[in-house]
Amino acid sequence: MKFGAQYAFWCNTWTADYIHYAKKIKNLGFDIMEIAAGDLLTMSEKDLENLKSTSKDLQLEINANIGPPKHCDVGSSDPDIRKAGIEFLSNIMKKMDKLDSRDIAGVMYTYWPNDFSDLDKPAIWARGVESIKTLGKLAQELGIIMHLEVVNRFETLVLNTAEEAVQFCKEVDNPNVSILLDSFHMNIEEDSIPDAIRTAGNLMTYMHVGEGNRKVPGQGHLPWAEIGVALRDIGFSGDVVMEPFLLQGGQIGKDIKVFRDLSGGANEAEMDAKLKAGLSFLKENFLN
Repeated sequence: MKFGAQYAFWCNTWTADYIHYAKKIKNLGFDIMEIAAGDLLTMSEKDLENLKSTSKDLQLEINANIGPPKHCDVGSSDPDIRKAGIEFLSNIMKKMDKLDSRDIAGVMYTYWPNDFSDLDKPAIWARGVESIKTLGKLAQELGIIMHLEVVNRFETLVLNTAEEAVQFCKEVDNPNVSILLDSFHMNIEEDSIPDAIRTAGNLMTYMHVGEGNRKVPGQGHLPWAEIGVALRDIGFSGDVVMEPFLLQGGQIGKDIKVFRDLSGGANEAEMDAKLKAGLSFLKENFLN
């Protein structure tokens, strides 16, 4: 099991100085930095090479996270939009290959955040399965794992539960397409977070962690010890990436719906300390 952090913990924009945050995340004791996958499409070859070189020097893995925009929805009823979505995600994976990044996470089976203008879930589901089948073939060629994120009903209507994700992945039937469960989303949708993890079983290869109030693990009410037991029950050996969002404002604050400061007015050093404490807390609960 490896532990990671998302760069966006410290900022409220979906782009950043990744080399700066790579050094910070490594110094705090993490194995992985999660970045915004869409940024890869605008990075120069030199920028990609610099980030790759930095990550290798730090021995820090780079994972990508994406919620495609609506005009790149692979579940759309419009074939041109589906084609654009497949091209968008394919180009991201090709950039990841240059970066030697092998894990992409997110709501890749539709767009995010959803505006619920189309509520025909079975049709969106079916089109999403076919698109992910196509993308899964490229993922296999590149040695990339697509971790499909299960999110709550206020952000999508497609995959809201572990049970749905299992069915979706069975329909895709590709070893490079698997499940990402997120403690924040499970807290909204699942009757039992540990049982949801057991339902996903060996199809679960990635986990996002944060409290039900979006704070750092250990600062809320989620049953972390029981979650750790469930992870051990399924023999989970994937990536656990911390994804708390504490800062209001900016595009991240708008998209994630953070409308008040959840940091308690913390400065950067205090934010660092929160994340480091969260890592220790997770290891105590997940590895023991």
